[in-house]
Amino acid sequence: MIEWLFDPTIWASLVALTAMEIVLGIDNVVFISIIVARLQPPHRERIRKIGLGLALLFRVIMLFAITWIIGLTAPVFTVMAQEVSWRDLILIAGGLFLIVKATREIHNSIEANGEDGGPLQVASGGFWSFILQIAVIDLVFSVDSIVTAVGMAELVEVMIAAVVISMFVMYLASGPISEFIERHPTTRMLALSFLFLIGAALVADGLEFHIPRGYIYFSMGFAAIVETMNVWAQRRRRRKAARAK
Repeated sequence: MIEWLFDPTIWASLVALTAMEIVLGIDNVVFISIIVARLQPPHRERIRKIGLGLALLFRVIMLFAITWIIGLTAPVFTVMAQEVSWRDLILIAGGLFLIVKATREIHNSIEANGEDGGPLQVASGGFWSFILQIAVIDLVFSVDSIVTAVGMAELVEVMIAAVVISMFVMYLASGPISEFIERHPTTRMLALSFLFLIGAALVADGLEFHIPRGYIYFSMGFAAIVETMNVWAQRRRRRKAARAK
């Protein structure tokens, strides 16, 4: 049982799987950051912890049901010579949920902000509705994450360790990301566009049209760098204007 602790190949698979889980967890972090941004300040930290806790719980439960998870990839029925599995249906449903959610949030942001560019008003209620939304998308991302884990590692212990480490990293990152989006409202629209893009990618995966995640994350990273430069430029202009007064 302990021998695997001294096996370098297992450590290599742990590092690789942890890195992959962190990358896949970016989607979860962005979604939770968008959700908590609409809550009143006393609820934000609580919702964020619950959301990440649910994500970890779903992943660990699914790891102990690997046989069932693998079964999700088996064809259930065929449509126009295309085999459809439960995993495909979950990804399509989750992707459509993200697309609808991102579209509605973009609409609400535009309607709330008008032309003054002010921040979106914080939602006054619906605490449990936010929990339900996070739980649904956590479930979708967990299925995608665990299917990937099963293909990269053989030991359940390694998978659980990778998931726990990645969730810890996600927890550390979610706070700063949420605060950054809250301080800079323009990044909210960028984050919503990311959610729309991720939703489209999930639907494409469910339809057996795989879009390499590297392309998606590269475009997201490039757009984030550009937006960060814009934020810095705006900050410098405000400082110059303040000194001029």
